[in-house]
Amino acid sequence: MTEFLFYHLQGQPVEKVLPVLLEKSIERGWRVVVHASSEERVDALDAHLWTFREDSFLPHGTFREPTAADQPVLLTVKDHNPNAAKVRFLIDRAPLPADVGQYDRVVLLFDGGDDEAVAEARDHWQSAKARGFAVTYWQADESGRWQRRA
Repeated sequence: MTEFLFYHLQGQPVEKVLPVLLEKSIERGWRVVVHASSEERVDALDAHLWTFREDSFLPHGTFREPTAADQPVLLTVKDHNPNAAKVRFLIDRAPLPADVGQYDRVVLLFDGGDDEAVAEARDHWQSAKARGFAVTYWQADESGRWQRRA
């Protein structure tokens, strides 16, 4: 069954949170698709993931590359899954994929300072629950550790 994880970002940009979650996914042997809202965002994340930390290597590629299917982490703007990922991250209010049930996990990162993003996340929460998917809500505490709130 697909599990939806909602990460409420408050004072932490996607660029800080996403790499850590991607590292954990790779450590678990999961293939991942990161769905962004624009090609410019894909390009910015592509550059960021190579340099976000000096002591880390986060293998990834973009949907434009001929080796997209081989990438453990694939950055895309499309509603596709060429690398047979079991985890799909949605950032910047990217749409839910039509075939959401093919994933083990769908991770939605949303900006708590954006009222429209919060309202959209609530709608996705209600929709996922109504469809019988498992849902969890995560929020960082004062020290920056993620706490399950629901």
